[in-house]
Amino acid sequence: MSTLHGKVALVSGSGRGIGKAIALRLAKAGANVVVNDLDESFANETAAEIEALGARAVVCCGDVTTPDFGDRFVGAAVEAFGTIDIIINNAGYAWDSVIQKTSDEQWMAMIDVHLTAPFRILRAAQPIIANAAKAEIAANGRATRRTVVNISSVAGLGGNPGQSGYAAGKAGIVGLTKTLCKEWGRYNVCVNAVAFGAIMTRMTAGEAGSSTITVKDREIKAGVSDEILEAMEKGIPLGRAGTPDEAAGAVFMLCLPDADYISGQVIVAGGGWSL
Repeated sequence: MSTLHGKVALVSGSGRGIGKAIALRLAKAGANVVVNDLDESFANETAAEIEALGARAVVCCGDVTTPDFGDRFVGAAVEAFGTIDIIINNAGYAWDSVIQKTSDEQWMAMIDVHLTAPFRILRAAQPIIANAAKAEIAANGRATRRTVVNISSVAGLGGNPGQSGYAAGKAGIVGLTKTLCKEWGRYNVCVNAVAFGAIMTRMTAGEAGSSTITVKDREIKAGVSDEILEAMEKGIPLGRAGTPDEAAGAVFMLCLPDADYISGQVIVAGGGWSL
């Protein structure tokens, strides 16, 4: 299947987990991908798998929250491929605490990674997209359809105890999505969000209380106890947590030509979860 043949996709946080699954799904459909991760080894591994599928990949390593990352990420796409067709703002993680135990550092880390980083990437991409669209309209009367998918969470739609910062960032990305839908519609860009429910990743896997992930030299608690996971799954109509591949599928379908008239929407990939 090559429905996205020759398209150029930027996927932040695509060295592993859901981001990697998204990048590989796009590559299988023929897209070339700019891969990003904090860890160069993971990014290179994803890039190698993309190229094994017959697509092209370039790596742009680094922290998405640094002020210059958006320019570097977009610049890598333009330098390697000359254009941008798809942007997936996926990078993120959860750093949880009840509000009275949440430090300013913790709060800002969640806002920076889930909201400020996507804002900077999209801001950097705007001149590239606008100029390309204007040239296409002048030549053909219509701009090529482009796609943005921002990753939100059910926590951003309904809140979640212990996740004030995470939920605020994920709610904010919904507002950014709906705003850019209205700003970029004239360029024929469809801007949507996917809100994930319970997805089994390195954040949820492992033994609660003793499992951690390392983010920028910080040891962040991860893992969900069997009791909490069981309670979560009881609230999901499909009766189970999702997989990274299933999460990627929700993003992928919004990148397809079949979704050319869908914009400004939030799709919940949560197994039937509702507020």
